[in-house]
This record gives sequence, C-alpha cells and structure tokens, in this order.
Amino acid sequence: MQDTQLLETLAHFSRERIPERAYGEFEVTHDCTDITSASFLNKVGKKTKTLLRISTVGPERGSADTVRDVHGWGMKLYTDEGNLDWVFNNTPTFFVRDPIKFPSMNRSHKRHPKTNMPNADMFWDFHVGNPEGIHELMHLFSDRGTPASLRHMNAYSGHTYKFTKEDGSFKYIKVHIKTTIGVKNFDRETAQKVAGENPDHLVQDLFDAIATGKFPQWNVYVQVMDPSEAENYRWNIFDMTKVWPHEDYPLRQIGRLTLNENPSNYFTDIEQAAFSPSNMVPGWAPSADPMLQARMFAYPDAARYRLGTNYQMLPTNHALAPVYCPFQRDGFMNFTRNYGDDPNYVNSLLKPTHYKPASCPAAISTITEHEKWVGDVVTFTSSLGPDDFVQATGLWKVLGKDPGHQDRFIGNLADNLSKVQHSQLRKLAIELFDGVDEDLGKRLRVAVEGLLK
Repeated sequence: MQDTQLLETLAHFSRERIPERAYGEFEVTHDCTDITSASFLNKVGKKTKTLLRISTVGPERGSADTVRDVHGWGMKLYTDEGNLDWVFNNTPTFFVRDPIKFPSMNRSHKRHPKTNMPNADMFWDFHVGNPEGIHELMHLFSDRGTPASLRHMNAYSGHTYKFTKEDGSFKYIKVHIKTTIGVKNFDRETAQKVAGENPDHLVQDLFDAIATGKFPQWNVYVQVMDPSEAENYRWNIFDMTKVWPHEDYPLRQIGRLTLNENPSNYFTDIEQAAFSPSNMVPGWAPSADPMLQARMFAYPDAARYRLGTNYQMLPTNHALAPVYCPFQRDGFMNFTRNYGDDPNYVNSLLKPTHYKPASCPAAISTITEHEKWVGDVVTFTSSLGPDDFVQATGLWKVLGKDPGHQDRFIGNLADNLSKVQHSQLRKLAIELFDGVDEDLGKRLRVAVEGLLK
C-alpha cells in the first residue's frame, strides 16, 4: 500500500469509464473440514444462496457477447457468516502479474481514443511490450476465447487463495468451477455469424435454460498446496500467468453450483451488484499475490464511485447474515437506521462493541518464516524469463490433441494480426509466438502473409 503510483493509477482507472454489472445455490458435496474452518463448507449437504454474473471484460454493455474475449465470473455467496465474493474468469491465467499494468492492459483491449474503435495495433503494442501474458494469449485465441454457451463454460480463480483453520494453519488453494455438461466453444466464423444474428446469444441461452427448468450445474474443485511445498515449487504460486499442473496438484471436489432462478429485475439484481475479492469470510483468506492484493483495493473503490458510498446496503449486495459495523455509517443514500446513537468510534467505555474473539492468536499472526519467504518472492512481477513460455508451449501441445484446434488457433491469431497496420509491430508480435513453438511461429507467419496479399 506504500506504492502511491499504483493506488493513484487504480483509483483513476475506476473513474475513467462506467462499465455494466442468475441466482442459484452452492451445495457442499464433499467434506473439506480438514483444510478449512469456513462455516459454509462445514457440512456435506449445506446450501448457500448464490448470485452469479457472467460477462465479457473488454466490450461495453450491449456489445455482442460472442466476440473473442475473456469472460468474467462474478459470484456472491450469501453465507451464514457474511458475503464471500468469487471474482474469477473463464481462463485459469491472466495477461499480467504486476498490478500497475492492469489499467494499461484494459485500455489496450478497449477502443482507440481517436477512432473510438477496437484497434489491433494498440492491442499488440501492449502485449509485445509485456510478453509475460503469452500463456493467456494462447487461451484467448484458442476456441476457449469464444464460448458457445455460458452453461458450457468453466471458471477459475486464477489467483492463489488460502483455506484457513481456527488453529492458524492454512493451505494454499486454486479454485476450478467445471460445467457438468461439457465445454462447448464456437469457431471464429460461427462466433462472428451469431454476433450479427443475435448479439445477446449467451445471455438468452442461459436465461431460457433456467426459465424452462434446465438448471445448469458446475462442480467446484480446489487444488491444495501446503505452504512448505510452495517455497520449493518450480512455479511462483503468486504468479497469475501460471497454473499448477494437475499432475502436481490434482483437483479435489468440494461442492456444486446450481443456477435455478433468473433475476426478477436486471438493474436491481445484476446491474447494481458489486463484487470484490476483498469480501471474505472466516476460513477463506487472500494470498500475497500482488494482483489479488491490488484488486482488493480497486474493486470496492470502484463500487463506491459507481454505485455510491453505501452500495453494500443495496439488497443485491447486502449480507443475509447479521452485520454490525457502526464505524461505517452516514454517507449519501443511507436508508437504514444508521446505528442510532451507537458510538461511531472504537473502544467505547460507555457502550462497548463486542468482537468475535480470535480462537487462537496464531490465526492472526503473520510473523512466521514462511511470511518472510513470501515477502521476498512477491518482488518477481516485472522480470521475464524462459519459464514464461514453458506453460504456453504446453498449452500449444494440448491444442494439438484436439483435431483441427491448432489450425483454428493460427487462423484466429492471423486474422487479428493481419489488422495490425505497423509492420514492425506485426513482425514482433509473430516473433513472440516463435518463443512458444518454432513450428507455430512459422505457420503463423505464412498465414498472416497470406491474408496481407
């Protein structure tokens, strides 16, 4: 938090544009009390009301929802200990790992300030200069960049989080939300055709499925890592551009998500919904991932600007569990009793505030040898090395196991790169993929040259 340039950049970005914002339930399917004390996970069969909003990230509201883009997965669990927000994506990685780059990355994916149109030069100018996102670019330009249905789409935490226990122990986790009916994606031509015929295809498909009782479901899994393993693992576990290979850390199911109710009013239920990874409950905690730490500041800051100081009082954002916080009051559009005459300051003798006692001092202590290691390792964000291409190469090989997928990937990428006007920038962008696989680079170069003739 001492990086004032970071805070100023994030706060300014939240105020540059005003972007937009189904109900269901999360049910515990497998016991996980050995790794977390979270109340909403403490019993198999326990259900928690859930709100889910899925949307594209770059395009504005009203844009065709089948355009190639990352899809955000905003999920609010109304637990018995308060709200827990899962602010995930439909890809397991991301474009950047240094939070100072996050606003720049977003701007490069949006409209050009002069033409007000998407601009391939602007897009690739950023990514050539910030090549640590090559793994995510591989995801974006594969078929995964154009999902055919939200019901057939997976979601991932991307960030590393913690499951904590009352004795102060914790495990690092990554969350995977996998559709039970199989992943389905469009190829580029179909996605473009559907965008012209029905720009709201994904929204309509989900709404109609729920309305007709075809409730979509996803199984929820975690990968679990002990802190001692993190210190010696090949990959930096706080690097959002990397995954934990499943052969190292297999998936462990904890629950199932079912969407069974459409919103009764889109504006009040969805548009006004505010999600932030800073909304947490006991048993769940953030890791030292710099991107996650920055988002915990930026998201509620954006909500206060866009929805107002008291956005958490709106029904869609209000916790179902009792909330008592007299130190956060007043402000415009406060429509509660505002805590009456309760003290609005801490440590009152006249009317003491009673806090939930910590079950163990270790639960709030951060002075450990592991935390000292964490402090050293999170300085990685701006360095680039050969390891940044290893997992992208692995994904290229995975695409090769799906007949035609590598060809479609090259076609998707070549179609976009052919729109780059600056020849040197286009050359450098192609060379970026030489670092993933030599054959990929050669095939991409031929495909782009063919489109430019």
